[in-house]
Amino acid sequence: MRKLILLQLLLFITSLQLAQSQGLYSPGSPKDDGRFAASTKQVNQFFRRFNAEESQDGMKRFYQGDLLYRDRELRGQFISILFDNETSGISNSMKSEFMKDVLAENLPQYLNFHQEGWFAEVSSVFTYKGKNENVTLFLKIQPEGLGYEWVIDKVIFEPFKDIFNKPSGDAKGFLHPLSHELGFMNLRKAFQDSDSPESFTTKEFKPDYLTLFLYEMKKGNIKFETITDVKFHFFQINNWYFELNQFNRPGFNTGWLIGNLVKLNTGDKETILRYIYDQK
Repeated sequence: MRKLILLQLLLFITSLQLAQSQGLYSPGSPKDDGRFAASTKQVNQFFRRFNAEESQDGMKRFYQGDLLYRDRELRGQFISILFDNETSGISNSMKSEFMKDVLAENLPQYLNFHQEGWFAEVSSVFTYKGKNENVTLFLKIQPEGLGYEWVIDKVIFEPFKDIFNKPSGDAKGFLHPLSHELGFMNLRKAFQDSDSPESFTTKEFKPDYLTLFLYEMKKGNIKFETITDVKFHFFQINNWYFELNQFNRPGFNTGWLIGNLVKLNTGDKETILRYIYDQK
């Protein structure tokens, strides 16, 4: 899984352009005078740079008690080079507002690897019924023993997508409210006479696609082939969402960078999550 081929997917959401904040480093022109390593090579390094927990050349880790640990000025310089400045189209005013919130003197915000509010999206290929199928897996960090581990949380698998769509109108299943007086013998309609047994379930019924996926895998019907892309989604900064992508290209603006940035209003987080999870 370490040999990844980047297939960038950019999430477009319309955002209002806001006046550029003063007193912060200009995000469009990173203050890299040669002391900063060119590429953010690892996701863990992205965390350290975002929080200012390593030296400018990346050679030394900073810990609580070190003079430059989470230094506000150093953080400003680091964060300004953690954006994709070549292809993302994130405006300078949006970057500046984000940095203003993150670097607020009274209440600065940091990323925490071990806390909720971020997760991985892994694009992969599996074989199903003799055919290659694209599968999107979502993974999150959870405690395990004295440490942590990545676990699979959700899956998007196109062959499963529409098999539980409930029919509507006259095609919808119906069990008479007096069915109990018949000992529910009319359940035959749901289990034998209907090809849509899901229409007899509650309004709140949601199929568990991950369970179905794992079941088919255990039966030998689905087999893993390869990983094609990895990205990360972050909601840890109050009122903000950003997407972390890997950019492999010449120049200084490379490695793991913020490829999409959205200011969140009420309800936006839920909308973005539905989009990410491909939910209707």
